[in-house]
Amino acid sequence: MKAFLVCIMFAVFACGQAPKLPADVDAQSYSRLPFLKHDQVSGETLRVWELLAKGKDLPSMGPQATSFYSPGVAEPMDQLNQYLRKTVVGPAAFQICSLLAARAYDENYEWASHEQGAKRENVDPKTIEAIRVHGPLDGLPEKEALIVRFGRALLEDHAVSPELYAKVVGAFGKQGMFELSAVIGDYVMAAIMLRAVDQHVPNPPAPLPLLRK
Repeated sequence: MKAFLVCIMFAVFACGQAPKLPADVDAQSYSRLPFLKHDQVSGETLRVWELLAKGKDLPSMGPQATSFYSPGVAEPMDQLNQYLRKTVVGPAAFQICSLLAARAYDENYEWASHEQGAKRENVDPKTIEAIRVHGPLDGLPEKEALIVRFGRALLEDHAVSPELYAKVVGAFGKQGMFELSAVIGDYVMAAIMLRAVDQHVPNPPAPLPLLRK
């Protein structure tokens, strides 16, 4: 009986924690676009599905599920992302760039995933927090702070000064500078897609603080 009551209490708690979704957001996909299921697709969409979803009945929540509505976008988008995960700047820099894009678009789904990735790659917690709250960069590891400065220049100023460009190339090389830009651009694209369909996060952590009025 005691075990039964514990299960009931856990279920009630879990229900209480579930996010309340807007009326136009699907309860399974957590976005405005319902999951496309394997038995619902054919032709080019089926080919791309079988290439990317790897035998699953449902696509992965988030960018993959959204992109399957346009298979011509889904395949090259996945190819680019898979390449950039092996970028010459390394996995920690990759995760920092993805967080910068998520922060720029207040994209909680993208942030929740890549915050965990950044922690796994030993990105300094102070760097993660500085990105999250758009805080100062004093005291951060030099290369991590440089990536954040570069990302903010691209995302907010829409320009990179000659001095900052020279520092980024000096630290990461010309290919590294370009691939930092490409990772940020890749995750900006994903963030825009997810904002369009109002992607929500199951069991969400604390949302990103809103920085714009």
